[in-house]
Amino acid sequence: METNIQGCEAVLAKWLQDSFSAAFPGAADFSAVRALPATDPRFGDFQCNDAMGMAKILHRPPRAIAEAALAALPRPSFVEKAEIAGPGFINITVSPEWTASLVREAVSSPSLGIPACGAGKTVVMDYSSPNAAKQMHIGHIRSTVIGNALDRIFRALGYRVIADNHLGDWGTQFGILIKGYRECLDDAQRASPTVADLEKAYVDSSTRAKTDESWKNACRAELVKLQQGDPENRALWKKFIDISIAEFTRIYDLLGVKFDLWHGESYYNDRLPKVIEELRRAGLAEESEGALVVRFEEEKMPLAIVRKSDGGYNYTTTDIACAEVRTEEFAPERIVYVTDDRQQLHFKQFFAICAKLGLKTKLVHVPFGLMSYQGKAISTREGNLIKLDELLAEAERRALAVIRGENAQGEPSPAEKALARKIGFGAVKYADLSHDPATAIDFNWDKALALEGNSGPYLQYAHARVRSMLDRYSALPDALPDAAAGALPAVSSPAEKALALRILQFPAAVLRAAETGKPSALAEYLFGLSQLYSTFYQSSPVLKSEPAVRDARIALCAAFGRILAKGLDLLGIEAPERI
Repeated sequence: METNIQGCEAVLAKWLQDSFSAAFPGAADFSAVRALPATDPRFGDFQCNDAMGMAKILHRPPRAIAEAALAALPRPSFVEKAEIAGPGFINITVSPEWTASLVREAVSSPSLGIPACGAGKTVVMDYSSPNAAKQMHIGHIRSTVIGNALDRIFRALGYRVIADNHLGDWGTQFGILIKGYRECLDDAQRASPTVADLEKAYVDSSTRAKTDESWKNACRAELVKLQQGDPENRALWKKFIDISIAEFTRIYDLLGVKFDLWHGESYYNDRLPKVIEELRRAGLAEESEGALVVRFEEEKMPLAIVRKSDGGYNYTTTDIACAEVRTEEFAPERIVYVTDDRQQLHFKQFFAICAKLGLKTKLVHVPFGLMSYQGKAISTREGNLIKLDELLAEAERRALAVIRGENAQGEPSPAEKALARKIGFGAVKYADLSHDPATAIDFNWDKALALEGNSGPYLQYAHARVRSMLDRYSALPDALPDAAAGALPAVSSPAEKALALRILQFPAAVLRAAETGKPSALAEYLFGLSQLYSTFYQSSPVLKSEPAVRDARIALCAAFGRILAKGLDLLGIEAPERI
């Protein structure tokens, strides 16, 4: 019987589906029958509630349906008990031996039981997407870390992932910037500009354009020259993009984020007239006050402008072209966009247009709530628009203080600095990823760096603690060579079995995170897993137990350590060996 797709839940579900089908042949489709982890371990390890929803279909009481299903086929050897409770709940207890064997099988495989359900399929991940010539700030962290976690999760599921950083590298702002670069920077800044210099040039130029009509017209003239291919303006634009990408790459390297492509808005410029023609031919676009628009009367949404009255294009047109090009180049099964929730209407309109144009690729928007800091919205006006560089440096500094303690003296060692970076960056990422993307977040340093509770450092500490135990075990003269693949993991006590069953839920948690677009599903799983490990650790002596018990418990500890390390890696968080 297959055990490599979502572990024991899938095996139990198959048995239950067969049982319902045997009891009521041809009466209904039972493929959706499931076995879920029990909400209360006093009643078993798993439960099936599907008989409750079948009463109207099968015209029988739910309890009678459950009784008939359990009587239809012999109980598998790995099921110790299957009992009916209340009006028709099926409570299932699995054998410790089967549970232990599945744990060892899962953690002994390179995939740790994660199914390769994406084999042969491609996903394009569109995330981060900062604007060129502007510094990345704390507001960029959500798209970057949520997108990267989903990127890693889809790769773990066997998908070919194309991570595309869709830069904001075209538009009105570049006319303003070119003018500002030439007249708002000094000779030294123009000779070797940084992204901070470019941002200053843009801000100064934009501010002046608001009150100086001649300056505003000059900015427009620079933009027209750029759009018409003026060599000097094109060279400046290319210079701005190269400087921006170099700076963004430095930040991404710190965060462990990598992209396969950097196709910004400009990449699709040549395609935009073709999109307009497609919309016209399909009867989707119409003139309105000099602009070209698409209406959504059936969908009850506002209209979308696809070509402005001055002949320029907007984000909807560019995104249609982008989706078409990605489909032609990569034939993806889906394209996933990770942006803030203020863009939900845009994506609903854009997706609706693509569907009407016949695009078959599945388009998915993962919206996230905005981040605030100390209870205030993050904005330049509020004075708390923290640069991402500054955020990461502060995370590292605060983590170092936690590691060294209040009375530390002297300079920190290289090892302490390296550990502080892992913990600090992990804390920032986990403070985001532990929340449902749709929720708004108020960033809090104390919560992010806490060694107790649902935090990145708590999970990292749990991993370091189990690694320390495994090292002490391996130093014993009678230690087994591979703790995870040696003895069968211990599952005799309630704490042991609860931990083992939770370990087996890892593949399902990874799948759930991918299917819902919520890395928080995996973060929630890892936190619950670590809590169960803590309960086990406190109630079950390991190294001081007699050899057979010790080896079985150390095998369970090793399994936990491997799952936790892999789960953290999928979230883009390092798992230190020592803290």
